[in-house]
Amino acid sequence: MSLALILLLVVFAVLVLLDAPIAVALGLSSMFYLLIADAAPMIVVAQRAVAGINSFTLLAIPLFLLAGLLMVHGGLAPRIIALCSALIGRRTGGLAMVMIIACMMFGSLSGSGVADVVAIGTMMLPAMRDQGYAPGFSASALGCAGSLGTVIPPSIVLIVYGTATNSSIGQLFVAAILPGILLGLGLMLVAWWISRRNGWQGGEPFSWGELGRAAKGSVLAMLAPIIIVGGIRLGIFTPTEAAGIGVAYALFIGVVVYRALTLTTLMRLLRETTEMTGVILLVIASASVFGWILAAEQVPQMAVNGITQATQSGTVALLMMMAVLLILGTFMESIAIILILAPVFLPILGHYGIDPVYFGILLTINLAIGANTPPLGIDLMAACRVGEIPLSASFKYLLPFLGVMVGVLLLLVLFPALITDLPGILF
Repeated sequence: MSLALILLLVVFAVLVLLDAPIAVALGLSSMFYLLIADAAPMIVVAQRAVAGINSFTLLAIPLFLLAGLLMVHGGLAPRIIALCSALIGRRTGGLAMVMIIACMMFGSLSGSGVADVVAIGTMMLPAMRDQGYAPGFSASALGCAGSLGTVIPPSIVLIVYGTATNSSIGQLFVAAILPGILLGLGLMLVAWWISRRNGWQGGEPFSWGELGRAAKGSVLAMLAPIIIVGGIRLGIFTPTEAAGIGVAYALFIGVVVYRALTLTTLMRLLRETTEMTGVILLVIASASVFGWILAAEQVPQMAVNGITQATQSGTVALLMMMAVLLILGTFMESIAIILILAPVFLPILGHYGIDPVYFGILLTINLAIGANTPPLGIDLMAACRVGEIPLSASFKYLLPFLGVMVGVLLLLVLFPALITDLPGILF
């Protein structure tokens, strides 16, 4: 390992610890490396940054972000919650389970964990507070359930991973379905167990009539993920085209059917989409430069040699990579982790014969866990902001939710068929 590489990693770590934006930390440390190592002219920074975002597939990111916002403000989210409430009824922990199911369903529309948290939390947290649920419990459940939006398709994180590793995004979407359901069921079990100890109940009693009315009202919302994932699977359109179809569908439903979207609202949502896209693409551009430097310094080869010398078992190698991702996820942004480590881990996957699609789902679950783990924990922080409580108030209830997510992750490491079988059948 060269002195310049060590300095690159030190500068990057210092900037992250100083709470610099991750894009700034990646960009400045890369420029510092080029100045010290004199390996290439500074124009390379601009060239690699442009090359990193010059991808048609990445166009799906702003489109899916816009589709999610349109569905939130177009009247689809309340109908999803109404369906979940009718399904659960007055069960122990019912409102918490309604929130988790709603996050799973809305995650199949938004593709973003934070969007999931905000959309569902603004409607569910006040109701849970009124029913006596502890605000810290509600925020913990919301943050972990909202992070399923990064796992359940159409996930923006999976799009970035597929682009970085040249993996089939359609296969990634299909492979994520069962793990997303398992994570949701695990979170519901924890919510029921904690609620049972505290005597927290649900909403209105179960009624077949109410369920029928809610199901009828939510049909248009439930059609969206079927159109998106089904269209990709049948080869009708690419993931990027599917994102465009999602925008058109959300616009039609919000403007023509529910009439909930006005021109003023549309302009505001376009501005929000532009801002969020700019942040994501800046991270991708900076990480592209950083990743190019790591490749030039042969860091992937060093990683392969280090892990292969440590173990000959693919399962042990997977567990080692999972441990690294869990640690990094506590203080780094998800997309940056993917773009930095995916090129490093890809040769390791090839050495052990591990399917990149399978690994991508494990990585995404890792990032969902990291999105709720302090000090960064972006989904957990968003949930606490929506609930208007300090972050520390959620810590008492957070560990069981994170524990079940880690348990599902280990289950998927030990039983790969839970991820690989469905894409194998459908593709």
